[in-house]
Amino acid sequence: MEVCYRHPDRETGVACSSCERPICPDCMTTTSVGMRCPECARQTTKVRTAATLRAEPTLTYALIGVNVIVALGALLGGGLSLAGGSPLHDLGEVSGLDVARGEYWRLVTSGFLHYGPLHLLLNMYALYILGGLLEPAIGKLRFALVYFVSLLAGSFGAVLLTPYTADTAGASGAVFGLMGGALIVMRSRGIDPMSTGLPLILGLNLVITFTFAGFISVGGHLGGLAGGFLAGIVLFSLRDRVRVPAIVPTLLAVGLGALAVAGAIAVSAPA
Repeated sequence: MEVCYRHPDRETGVACSSCERPICPDCMTTTSVGMRCPECARQTTKVRTAATLRAEPTLTYALIGVNVIVALGALLGGGLSLAGGSPLHDLGEVSGLDVARGEYWRLVTSGFLHYGPLHLLLNMYALYILGGLLEPAIGKLRFALVYFVSLLAGSFGAVLLTPYTADTAGASGAVFGLMGGALIVMRSRGIDPMSTGLPLILGLNLVITFTFAGFISVGGHLGGLAGGFLAGIVLFSLRDRVRVPAIVPTLLAVGLGALAVAGAIAVSAPA
């Protein structure tokens, strides 16, 4: 006898009519197309065509494209070196001093700037892999929420830990956030994260972060990871525990991004 994917101590002979995972009576939702698990019951049944089965992570590709275009712009402006130095870097990097002057746009623009080709390549490769897996699984809106909450939280973390010592840039805060969000998505769907190897990859990246703390923004990485983790919780775990309207997780995720901005402004304010 199989056991419920959400309650391993309960045997059941019923499976979700959509994803076919075993479900116990407490997890069953009656629909016009049979019993559904909590996740599938909240989703609108869609007609699957060849086009939908081949759905591409177009938002991921768009984000990669923006980052590459910005890098080309920085290159044309003389910013190919590891030190940056292009007009785009001067306008887009973030630090506590910048935010304290009211240049709040840097909290976003810093996530699209990189210090040289290797920095860009590593972040875009990670975004390509994570986005290709995550975006089709959770949809463009929720993927965008996790990405930008993580980006903003990464900027907050950077100005919190190194407020006046260095300018910071790069998409790695958002990438770390995607890893944190992916862990929550897997847990919410009954997948053991350890079986995917993602915790190991995340752990190795954290070791690298702390090992090269003088060259890598520890605050940016940790802030992004925390932002993605929290966004994942409100978007994918909240409604399993609390009965709330469907719009509430989205609004809470937007609120997390706003809190990250407010936090960065607060810690950057002149004493």
